[in-house]
Amino acid sequence: MEVSLLIARSLEQTIDQIIRDNQELQKLLGNSFDPIIRAADPKFGDFQINGILPLAKQLGLNPRALAMTLLEAIESSQQIHKHYLTFEIAGPGFINIRLNKSLLSEWIRIHHSENVFKNETKHWFKTQKTVIDFPSANTAKQAHIGHLRPMVIGEAIARMLEFCGTKLIRDNHIGDWGTNFGTLIMVLKRNKIDISKFEDPEKALIQIDRLYKEGSHLEKMDPSLRDTSRNELLLLQKGDPTNIQLWQSIVQISNQAFDHLFEQLGVRTDYTLGESFYRDKVDRIYQELSELGIAEESEGALVVWHDEVKKFSRDNKQPFPFNIRKKDGASNYASTDLATVLYRLEHFDAESVIYLTDSRQQDHFQQLFLTTNKWFSQKGYSVPELKHVWWGTILGSDNKPFKTKSGETIKLQALIDEAVERAYSVVSQKNPNLEEEEKQKIAHAVGIGALKYADLSSNRTQDYVFDWDRMLSFEGNTAPYLLYVIARINSIFKKANRQEQSIHTDTSFSIETEYEQTLARKFIQFPIALEQALSDLRPHFLCTYLFELAGTFNSFYNHEKVIHEDMEIQTRRIILCHRTQLILELGLTILGIDTVEHM
Repeated sequence: MEVSLLIARSLEQTIDQIIRDNQELQKLLGNSFDPIIRAADPKFGDFQINGILPLAKQLGLNPRALAMTLLEAIESSQQIHKHYLTFEIAGPGFINIRLNKSLLSEWIRIHHSENVFKNETKHWFKTQKTVIDFPSANTAKQAHIGHLRPMVIGEAIARMLEFCGTKLIRDNHIGDWGTNFGTLIMVLKRNKIDISKFEDPEKALIQIDRLYKEGSHLEKMDPSLRDTSRNELLLLQKGDPTNIQLWQSIVQISNQAFDHLFEQLGVRTDYTLGESFYRDKVDRIYQELSELGIAEESEGALVVWHDEVKKFSRDNKQPFPFNIRKKDGASNYASTDLATVLYRLEHFDAESVIYLTDSRQQDHFQQLFLTTNKWFSQKGYSVPELKHVWWGTILGSDNKPFKTKSGETIKLQALIDEAVERAYSVVSQKNPNLEEEEKQKIAHAVGIGALKYADLSSNRTQDYVFDWDRMLSFEGNTAPYLLYVIARINSIFKKANRQEQSIHTDTSFSIETEYEQTLARKFIQFPIALEQALSDLRPHFLCTYLFELAGTFNSFYNHEKVIHEDMEIQTRRIILCHRTQLILELGLTILGIDTVEHM
């Protein structure tokens, strides 16, 4: 068996081959048994072969006897290295697998750098070309706390996919063609404001946000102004030069303000193709869906009906329609989203598309995916895999959506600033002798890291309570705790006077003690955690693993003397420290969190 990062997968393949090569087993099991190997409870072993119990029940056999037959074949095979693995039957028919010290030592020796992990995980995907649709905010509005999750979760998922070899295209599909522009243009003209004179994008966006609220208030006070706003929007859609110029200025200001937030949060996008980009591409959608009989006229609008949709109208007779063109002939989210899917297929050759939004848009994407699948299948287009990644709400201590004391939505920039300020206070108390520049640098990494990690460490489909004290704590499953462990390991290296290169090239060692072995076994769970996080695009699985690894390391460090008079013992324990730091830093980097050398 190859000593590989993907130990469980290698074992599955090897055992499957053993079954196929053994005529007695093949006759007994046929093609019914698929050896699924999962991580086991550490009390019983490192891995466990599952599936024997249900197969035995299906075949009317004793499960323990069946497990024994399989185990005898495994142990007699030349494909299994006995000095690497120990097998035993437990309970009614589970086969537990324990990795021996020689395998653990060899694995640690081989996995000494990020490139080793990358080279092995890149085989997880067959270079699938994927478009990830994030953070996709609406233009002309200040970013608020609700924009934190698409930025943070989207970037983490993008990095996980890229790390494992996916060919990824990051498309920021902004909402820049909505009805709010009619209101904005109305109020800009009414107040005779020259938007081209707005120099600071962030201040300008605050002003634009205020103007939109003013315009909405005016429309409520004077309903005739709603018609004015609709007319301004119509002029914009028809290409009126003045309105186009105003619209372009607003979009540019919004993009510049968001780019500043992206830079602070470490978010990267490849394209920013908003709804406006597809305004001349929707006619093809109407034509093709109508010709195929997928879309039909209904009360002046063009709609698609899906019997599969479980949400019914009030009369309980028909599902709600997927409206792809309004009664007045205008496009909407549905029409531009359909045009976007087609563009991503034809222009980017997308094999899959991942959309990131909050939970409120689940119905929309259900109908979008159903429509796309029917349309592409009938037209003979390649049907990409479509996935909607959604999340819950950030709550305050009162278990209601997190807001300011005055009840307003918290602006994202203010949240970032407060995170850094609070982290600066914590860092200053912990290490007051640091140079000011170093304090600022560490505070930025800790504050923003804490903000991100609090979000990522929560199961994305659940709501979570925003708590400054908890997220900035140096205890528990937090970014400061993980960053502190990394900093502690750096201080160990300094005491040992070991260079990174020598840690990499040390080859002859064997882990011995219980705590050394426990830490080594935790290392091997890294790919399992990463695969689990990727399987349903839930970064919290990776966060949980990193927290457990940090705890396992601290237990090792508290029980074993690292700086040792015996250089052989010190060498292997320094190597264990290095692999801990390597995986912690690698995991946090994949999550989009910067690390620090000391704190």
